[in-house]
Amino acid sequence: MTRGLVIAATRSGAGKTTITLGLMRALARRGMTVQPFKCGPDYIDPAFHSVATGRPSFSLDDWAMRPETMADLVARHPADIAIAEGVMGLFDGVQGRGATADVAARLGWPVVLILDASGQTETAAALAAGCANYRDDLGMAGVILNRVASARHLAMIAPAFDRAGVKLFGAVRADPRLRLPERHLGLVQASETTDLAGRIDQFADAIEASVSIDAIIASARPLKLAAEGTAQMIEPPGQRIALAQDRAFSFTYPHLLEHWRSSGAQILPFSPLANEAPASDADAIWLPGGYPELHAGPLAAAANFLHGLKQAARRSATVHGECGGYMVLGEGLEDAQGQRHAMAGLLKLETSFARRSLHLGYRRARLLRDGALGKSGTEILGHEFHYARVVSTGDEPLVECRDASGAAVVEAGARRGPVGGTFFHAIVRQ
Repeated sequence: MTRGLVIAATRSGAGKTTITLGLMRALARRGMTVQPFKCGPDYIDPAFHSVATGRPSFSLDDWAMRPETMADLVARHPADIAIAEGVMGLFDGVQGRGATADVAARLGWPVVLILDASGQTETAAALAAGCANYRDDLGMAGVILNRVASARHLAMIAPAFDRAGVKLFGAVRADPRLRLPERHLGLVQASETTDLAGRIDQFADAIEASVSIDAIIASARPLKLAAEGTAQMIEPPGQRIALAQDRAFSFTYPHLLEHWRSSGAQILPFSPLANEAPASDADAIWLPGGYPELHAGPLAAAANFLHGLKQAARRSATVHGECGGYMVLGEGLEDAQGQRHAMAGLLKLETSFARRSLHLGYRRARLLRDGALGKSGTEILGHEFHYARVVSTGDEPLVECRDASGAAVVEAGARRGPVGGTFFHAIVRQ
């Protein structure tokens, strides 16, 4: 059985992703098969994991997924070791669920804690000891210090870890090269990052030079849960699914596509930015989220793509958009500079990035109509994260939506004939 670890931190921005990527690549260099995972509803970091390991990375989401669903995802991808990158701080979730610590506790995987030691000495050990003892159901394997200034700085910190009884796996020196470029939704996408493989090798060099990899491997533990199928998975919206895939449309959960393929559906990728139309014989068109606002001009000029969408709707193929894909199905999209770009016009939706408005959080949505996500009445669990503002909408709502606390939210999606969309990204069925 695959043994695993969870890489966590006390906060966002501590260097968790950089060290995770470096560790994954260092383990792969040893000839190990490394199965990557990401805690929470992330679709950016997993693409980096895949470059580091050569394997697809899957979300483990304690808020949306039952423990058995997470265990099933792990069991379906056996490897020498599994590495799950955490989200935000170790204990940061919503309504007592969804934290990195929850995933680790349910799966029985120990935590390797990344601590940004800049500006600290013994306080780093106190933080580590607090995290190690905060919950009885959580195992702390040890700590990797990040952004340590010098050997003298490390010498001032290390003895405190001995006194606290927390294992120190090593310390990575502060180095401006050990970073990845960012933008408003997180990291710049893997496909857009210059010399990503070389950067990850550089991260691995730093890990190999300063961290006890053998000790980390030895601390990994097997799953404590049995897998029980994929009952929560969203069924494929068709047998031949045309999937938009390029820099404008890249936010697709790998577990979704894997389930569709295993259910017998055929995925037919196409690139709207290359002015490609969806396959003319597809019975479903899926437009994921991404960054259409950064490519609104080329998308508005992609006549083959837009005509293909309209043709699909005319022949009653199912057409669905999530977040960015949803906006492209609308009539117009205003970019950050205030310029409006005509979109597909399949929904009466106008959106704008001229005055950004953050929408962030888990969503519990009950389908009001049949569509790509399932039959009316089905409950879908998902996540919304974008800065778009709805200027106007005129179609019938697709969902009745609530946040993680149960409070009603404005997000209602839209439905017109065979075309529908939502701002949230669907994760699983309830």
